[in-house]
Amino acid sequence: MSTKPPDGRDLDGLGEQERRTDGGMASIAEYYAGKSVLITGATGFMGKVLVEKLLRSCPEVKTLYILVRPKAGQSMQQRVSDMMKCKLFDRVREENPDFHQKIIPISSELTHPGLAISSEDVDRLTACINIVFHCAATIRFDEPLKHALQLNVIATQQLLSLAQQMHHLEAFIHISTAYANCNRKHIDEVIYPPPVEPKKLIKSLEWMDDAIVQDITPRLIGDRPNTYTYTKALAEYVVQQEQDKLNIGIIRPSIVGASWQEPFPGWIDNFNGPSGVFIAAGKGILRTMRASNDAVADLIPVDVVINLTLAAGWYTAVHRPKTALVYNCTTGGINPFHWGEIEHHVISSFKRNPLEQAFRRPNANITSNYLINQYWILVSHKFPAFIYDLFLRLSGQKPQMMRIFNRLHKAISLLEYFSSQDWEWNSENMSMLMSQLTPEDRKTFNFDVRQLNWPEYIENYCIGTKKYVLNEDMSDIPAARQHLRKLRNIRYTFNTLLVVFIWRVFIARSQMARNIWYFVVSLCFKFLSYFRASSTLTN
Repeated sequence: MSTKPPDGRDLDGLGEQERRTDGGMASIAEYYAGKSVLITGATGFMGKVLVEKLLRSCPEVKTLYILVRPKAGQSMQQRVSDMMKCKLFDRVREENPDFHQKIIPISSELTHPGLAISSEDVDRLTACINIVFHCAATIRFDEPLKHALQLNVIATQQLLSLAQQMHHLEAFIHISTAYANCNRKHIDEVIYPPPVEPKKLIKSLEWMDDAIVQDITPRLIGDRPNTYTYTKALAEYVVQQEQDKLNIGIIRPSIVGASWQEPFPGWIDNFNGPSGVFIAAGKGILRTMRASNDAVADLIPVDVVINLTLAAGWYTAVHRPKTALVYNCTTGGINPFHWGEIEHHVISSFKRNPLEQAFRRPNANITSNYLINQYWILVSHKFPAFIYDLFLRLSGQKPQMMRIFNRLHKAISLLEYFSSQDWEWNSENMSMLMSQLTPEDRKTFNFDVRQLNWPEYIENYCIGTKKYVLNEDMSDIPAARQHLRKLRNIRYTFNTLLVVFIWRVFIARSQMARNIWYFVVSLCFKFLSYFRASSTLTN
């Protein structure tokens, strides 16, 4: 008799490892036992978390092959060695000091034909790989179209070609983005028709000069905000075309942030996305940002994405869906949190746990009004930067603050599209997958964002940027708080001098201004006297 999950997919023909000896379905850890896994983008943020989670929660996994690009001055082996020394792997290191023996790096370059994988490595991979996790991509929003197309689309095509040669492949999981179809307000878990046929676009751009491509890019991407979302939409279509030959799953995370629970709360290792914004706010550099206070900030913890990815790999291999399943990995429709709330909790967190050597006290203003935002940029960003750079010049040092603010404004402008509006994502497949897990797997591979406590998560996120991105010691917090008090005193002194200056220049020279001033002061005095008298009577 055929065994079918709730969505009606046929499970006949499952291998021995895909069922337990008691006849039930294998758990996620049991499924990955003895499997060889290929991971692209393993040295990136999400890739590292995927490697760590596989090694820790699926300890019987056989081998992890990771595609690694040698960098100038650093060999492939050195890059992998540095990655495994990361604090992220502390828990795995305690449980299994020899975990590194399961990781085998494969030299590769996504921008080269055939991914620059040697024929010997191709033979090895095609003979043993059971699951592919394709995490590699360029996530730069302002990437030139040709380069974004090469990394996000052409490299995906070539990896799919390699996957079709794998004799024992059971699942191909592609990491996309929830914003691949951000030109739509409601996004279902389906693959939408591409804006252009990828193969035709690739052929058309081959002969074009980079300057020409740059000129036509705005017309090509149309109502999408950047080349990243555009090429990720094309990549989804490319992956879908192979669904008749491969068992495919597509994960669409929204804005990926620090870890929620695993391997420990708040782990983050980069300035990308919200992390850089949080740090800039904590340093007192960011004072204003154009966003909608009421818009949903669709952050998703990295460990939630990875747990869903591993569960989707298990489900895709075991249940063998006839069409590619898409999983919208988002929080907005399930457990929403807004940009205005994030601003409040980030500032509050950095006042309790300040960053070292802050430029100013943390205080940021979110507004959706363009003119108000430009005013605050002038008053709170450019003017202080000009004064500080002037001080550096007078003291014989190189000015830097204006350059820092220019970079910050560029980064924030790229995020405005995503922080100023809402999307609705359908997440039925995510719910279906959760229902297929055993109670134990739901704990071990938890991706239920209904349990996410946002204030606690934001607090841990901010502390994570301090500890793991800036490498600041928590024991230095008292000194950082003292520095904030010093900045507060400097601010009060400056404001007092400013009031005195305004008095001397404007008020003291005009009889009418003096009369208005005395009237306002007398009103304030009367109000305070009335308040004091009322308090005395009440007591």
